[in-house]
Amino acid sequence: MSCLLCSVVPVGLALLVCGAQAFFLPNTTSLEKLLSKYQEAEPHSRVRRAIPWSDRQEILMLHNKLRGQVYPPASNMEYMTWDEELERSAAAWAQECLWEHGPASLLVSIGQNLAVHWGRYRSPGFHVQSWYDEVKDYTYPYPHECNPWCPERCSGAMCTHYTQMVWATTNKVGCAVHTCRSMNVWGDIWENAVYLVCNYSPKGNWIGEAPYKHGRPCSECPPSYGGGCRNNLCYQEEPYSQKPEVDEMNEVESPPAPKVQPRVVRPSKPKKTPAINFMTQVVRCDTKMKDTCKGSTCNRYQCPAGCLSNKAKVFGSLFYESSSSICRAAVHYGVIDDQGGLVDVTRNGMVPFFVKSQKNGVESLSKYKPSSSFTVSKVREKSVDCYITVAQLCPFEKPATHCPRVQCPARCGEEPSYWAPVFGTNIYADTSSICKAAVHAGVISDENGGYADVMPVGKKKSYVGSLRNGVQSESLNAPQDGNAFRIFAVRQ
Repeated sequence: MSCLLCSVVPVGLALLVCGAQAFFLPNTTSLEKLLSKYQEAEPHSRVRRAIPWSDRQEILMLHNKLRGQVYPPASNMEYMTWDEELERSAAAWAQECLWEHGPASLLVSIGQNLAVHWGRYRSPGFHVQSWYDEVKDYTYPYPHECNPWCPERCSGAMCTHYTQMVWATTNKVGCAVHTCRSMNVWGDIWENAVYLVCNYSPKGNWIGEAPYKHGRPCSECPPSYGGGCRNNLCYQEEPYSQKPEVDEMNEVESPPAPKVQPRVVRPSKPKKTPAINFMTQVVRCDTKMKDTCKGSTCNRYQCPAGCLSNKAKVFGSLFYESSSSICRAAVHYGVIDDQGGLVDVTRNGMVPFFVKSQKNGVESLSKYKPSSSFTVSKVREKSVDCYITVAQLCPFEKPATHCPRVQCPARCGEEPSYWAPVFGTNIYADTSSICKAAVHAGVISDENGGYADVMPVGKKKSYVGSLRNGVQSESLNAPQDGNAFRIFAVRQ
């Protein structure tokens, strides 16, 4: 297993971008000839990739996602594709284990972002997001401010990672990851440093230019795209050739590493795929409430057919005693029939007594002593769009809130964050898109959509973002209002 796919102990992170700025593009050597120096002399049928396929997809998806949501919106932002030659050149430089930009012969024609860390595992998407997060220090230069050159406004230490990522005419990227046994990072020696190199073409960061044109998305795309637009990016289904553009490259980043000797722990086994969680418990006709619900959250049950003739006892009528059969109580109350089905359960605390009755073919019994109780209700199903939130559908209330089982359409994971945001990981803020959160959690596939169960829960102090299943969720600290929810897969 490669180092990037191992879990390791914290701590250590640095970012780097090249500081050179340029006004002209040399025309003495073509980009193709330069890149060819960093390719293997002999092609192989099976070549070890410079980066795992999953990391490649994560990097490319996140670049395009972030490029499509710039503010102010871009009218000429081009869809970015992966370039094998840029990947090979990035791999060649990463293997040098030098904490600087290079090689010099390439930097006149490509852009480059660098990052390195040791310790705790960080996906490439973490570094890509860190580059983009420089946007908080960047002020976009509007056309009326460019007379004739646009001002450079960066209130932080560095903004050129961000501007290279969102340079409209940069439409190719290739990255590589390499583990360096020993790497000098600003005078400190980092052992087993994980080095990420991303090369871009055509490069950006030209002095006096804005990274993109402001306007309605895709309204000023180059003619070669034929009017195609995808997620606010100029897009064409078929590959297209693009004429050379003027470029530049990216610079050096982040705070120095702490003066701590890194200790890297390398697990020998790959990380296990997280188990799929289901909210709905599958029970038998004679399953008692008290046996299946001991301190855990008990919300939804799947009852089998044939419970009408079962002999399991039911105590009570509206409120059922906790030693009652869940499924026969549901038949008694009319929530399901003898064909079985889904039942929602709400626990109601202590009740002084339980009264017998006969309903729907089930005769319940009396019990004249205090005991814990529950009620049953029908599970609703609702088809929703990609934008609906738990706050809109079924806001959290005490003692319990039951959400409908939702049916999500396909492709919600591709919706932009300003229409369908997702806040958190595992537990999500209730202002999140339900269906996009379901894709993030792996509950449904983005290609097909599907059903999901939702459980509203109380407010959390903070929500941590992550990149999962092609969806980048956002972090949210100290929310002023709103609650949270968990989302579960549905057994097919």
